[in-house]
Amino acid sequence: MQKDAISPQYPIESVDNALKLILLLGDRPQIRLTEASAHLGVASSTAHRILAMLAWRGFVRQDPSTKAYLPGPALTTVAFSVLRQMDLTGLAEPILNYVSSVLRETSHLGVLEGNRLRFLAVSEPDTAVRVASRLGQVMPAFATSTGKALLAELSREQLHSLYPTEELEEFTTHSVRTRTELEAQLDQVRQRGYAVNREESEDGVGSVAVAVPTSSGLKIAINASAPIHRLPANKAKTFALTLHEAALRLAEILG
Repeated sequence: MQKDAISPQYPIESVDNALKLILLLGDRPQIRLTEASAHLGVASSTAHRILAMLAWRGFVRQDPSTKAYLPGPALTTVAFSVLRQMDLTGLAEPILNYVSSVLRETSHLGVLEGNRLRFLAVSEPDTAVRVASRLGQVMPAFATSTGKALLAELSREQLHSLYPTEELEEFTTHSVRTRTELEAQLDQVRQRGYAVNREESEDGVGSVAVAVPTSSGLKIAINASAPIHRLPANKAKTFALTLHEAALRLAEILG
């Protein structure tokens, strides 16, 4: 609730509780019925009815295996409508252009959508050989540096809710195969402050990414992608320094 918000004269408790659950989903990737009941201070049957209504309108969806509730398509639609209205891609454009001009490589802005990564904006350098734009593409988060930079910000519980089983989908011959291996990589991301991808999303392509420290909790990150021969392991830190600077600049713009 906003600090300056004034309580309505005729509050409707059921509406308030539904909005509280939507806000709760903004803080965690999933909620269970018991958590919803405790958060609202109501009986499980009441919480279940509220979640059922939110599911009917598409604001939440229930995982058939775990029975947990996750953000639904309607919530995602609203979120991206807000992003379009605030012109996130327009605000990020000069930042991405800066990264591309300094590193002479392709730069992307990506957002985490559950366990997937969507590329929202791109800047390509004026070089003959470069990584092609992935604008609009959706990829497994664990197979991209941008996704791993954002997954590293999640708690162990949140990560396990996104990847409930040990085995991960096969993407390339270089991508991680198990959740345990992914967790080890994410530990390295937290220690270094940046994520690396070496042919895990596409053969012959490497990338480095840094999360943008937004105050709103929006999960976005900036990357720089290059042909693998132009991104040896000892060059990743150099990329990361430029990306950290760019991420902080974008965070200041977004407030």
